[in-house]
Amino acid sequence: METKILIIPGLGGSGENHWQTYWSKNFNKAIRIEQENWDEPELKKWLKKLNEAIEKLREPVILVAHSLAVSLVLHWAVKYNNHNIKGALLVAPADVDSAEYTPDVVRGFAPIPLSKLTFPSIVVTSINDPYISLNRAKYFAEQWGSEFINIGEKGHINSDSNLGMWEEGQMILQKLNGSNE
Repeated sequence: METKILIIPGLGGSGENHWQTYWSKNFNKAIRIEQENWDEPELKKWLKKLNEAIEKLREPVILVAHSLAVSLVLHWAVKYNNHNIKGALLVAPADVDSAEYTPDVVRGFAPIPLSKLTFPSIVVTSINDPYISLNRAKYFAEQWGSEFINIGEKGHINSDSNLGMWEEGQMILQKLNGSNE
């Protein structure tokens, strides 16, 4: 059975020049989550949308979350149990627990769950991400049982990073998928 890729944007919804947008437009197996309000996130509403999207899929799924959506995936994993999850690519987690790193609008996603995930996962971070320290990202990866990858100086791994189709990310995704996209 073919694996689906569920693209889960964070705060702001990953604009037109974000690698998640490129992936969702260019990967046949990609489905993108849409939230009612990308700028004023509400955990309960976002969780409901994520769970509905996952429940609709019969195929194995790889979750591809960016920034605030990483926290969303962790909250989802604590609340729901779905055996279709093949893995999760958790890119540039936002440290929602820290007022130093994240805006107040995301505080409803704190505290970020620290439970070990029941599916394979990879945390990808950058050494100069303004929304999380390298040590904190590494700590989260350890708590979640995730592989940890530092891709160097790529900022928040978002539109400002000018990654286009982010080929490096596609290669990392293959570790979870095991086949070519």
